[in-house]
Amino acid sequence: MQNKYLRLLSLLLIVLLIPLAYWLRPGKFEEADLNPPPTRPKMTSKSLGFEKPCKDEHPEWRQAQTIDGVEIAESLACSPDNPYDIAAFVKGVNNVSMPTLMSTHLSEDALTKTDDLDGDGDPDVIRIKLEVIELNGRSPDGDFLIPSYDVLPGVQPGLWVFAPKTSDMAVKNYGSNQANYFLRAPSPVIRVEQGDQVYITLENTHYFPHTIHFHGVDHPWKTADGGENDGDAHGGAMAVFPGDSHTYEMKPRTTGTMLYHCHVQTDKHVMMGMAGMFIVEENRPNNWVQTFNIGGGHVRHPSVGVKEEYSQEYDLHYQSVDKRLAKIIQEANDPRLIEKKMNREYNMTESHENYFLLNGHAFPYTLRDDLIVTGPNEKIKLRVANAQNSAMALHFHGHKATVTHYDGIKQPEAAQVIRDVVDLASAQRVDIKLDTTNDGLHNDGEGVWMFHDHVETGATNDGVEPGGNISLVVYRDFIDEHGMPKLHEGAFDEFFTSSYYARERPMWATDDFVQLLGEAGSLAPNYLKIIAFGLTVGLLFALVFYLVRSFKMER
Repeated sequence: MQNKYLRLLSLLLIVLLIPLAYWLRPGKFEEADLNPPPTRPKMTSKSLGFEKPCKDEHPEWRQAQTIDGVEIAESLACSPDNPYDIAAFVKGVNNVSMPTLMSTHLSEDALTKTDDLDGDGDPDVIRIKLEVIELNGRSPDGDFLIPSYDVLPGVQPGLWVFAPKTSDMAVKNYGSNQANYFLRAPSPVIRVEQGDQVYITLENTHYFPHTIHFHGVDHPWKTADGGENDGDAHGGAMAVFPGDSHTYEMKPRTTGTMLYHCHVQTDKHVMMGMAGMFIVEENRPNNWVQTFNIGGGHVRHPSVGVKEEYSQEYDLHYQSVDKRLAKIIQEANDPRLIEKKMNREYNMTESHENYFLLNGHAFPYTLRDDLIVTGPNEKIKLRVANAQNSAMALHFHGHKATVTHYDGIKQPEAAQVIRDVVDLASAQRVDIKLDTTNDGLHNDGEGVWMFHDHVETGATNDGVEPGGNISLVVYRDFIDEHGMPKLHEGAFDEFFTSSYYARERPMWATDDFVQLLGEAGSLAPNYLKIIAFGLTVGLLFALVFYLVRSFKMER
């Protein structure tokens, strides 16, 4: 009888102790009482991995200079284009000196210019050779990406781009995995003159088939010998397969800002980066155009027609990246596996745009090579292309710009509207006149003015703001000797670290607001509660053990 009462008492205690143990259990977070937890100490720049905003790798490239007779305008950007490249892009590799060619990454047949067919002092037969480059692909030699290309701190999405035929290493040097400055997103801007006889050869150096479609560009459906000339290869038969080459022909009669892009599995290949701007300049005497503009941005040798009306010209190429699609080429080396994952498992209707790039970079890297640098009372030509999947709304702070062309077609004077937000559908292009006259309409005065997509996701990096395609219009008095905007000291430093975009630190934990808006520290553990929890659980186990043992002994 005594055992019976002990068992009942034990059961009653177990019933009471179970909710008590649940109440005493240690939680992941402790609730603060009247005394909140302390703020964690501010991390140092070194521990956060801050990058130098401007690396200043080639400050000598910024100055105005003349190379092989080619006048190259000053560029105040942190990362300006190689002036020797520009000279070769203007003259053609067949018309520059050997020292100039050796200062580029161009092959000897990447771009040739010959035959002044109309006798106006510039070449009219343009032969271009393009390759396909993979950036941030998986290396077969180890667990790393090669050639690596950062679109923002710590982010290296897999990309494919067209590039002029090269003759050098894809990386900066033997000890580096980084892509050389020549190999980058987006696919390069291509410029020709109205009436030029243009031959563009795609030498497919990639493991997938590709084509080039000239979107909006005046071109015949077939080449002179009856070959395919539109780049439409949905069926696959007209694609340029690995190791093959194909030459497209055209003699554009209509000027304007157009596009070119791959038309094999177009939904994926364009989003992977296989699209660029194609510009047909007005025919003028002695009009040696800059055939390539690597990475877009400042055109340092504008055409004669542009210089008649504008003081400067910039190419602005907007694109987006789906990180799931981009990661596919980083998960395998076998083209069969990549093909299966990309074309049969990945579903474009379920895609999501995570990164929004301007000329191949997202903020803060846009500050290095995508600033519009100007002075007062200038007229600047902006050629804008939207290669994103989504529409965008380009907004300028402190300026109202005039839209002069849609999809390459000049609008009548009465239809050229002045706006501070310009809408662009996917694949649409606009030409914009940015007037820096301080009259309260076109411009509000000198300073450092932001421009960005006002579809707010476009100003984020995978949902973290500020990021995306944010850049700046910077007046010359507000740019320093390194090509960076003069604001409050260290104003952009906090964004030049991967920890910010990895969501590893608070947004506003700086200066006087560290205590208020910093990272909340941990509360000291409630040791009495932990001891009580341990004793309670121990007593529970002891009672259960007693009940089991007593029942066994009774048998």
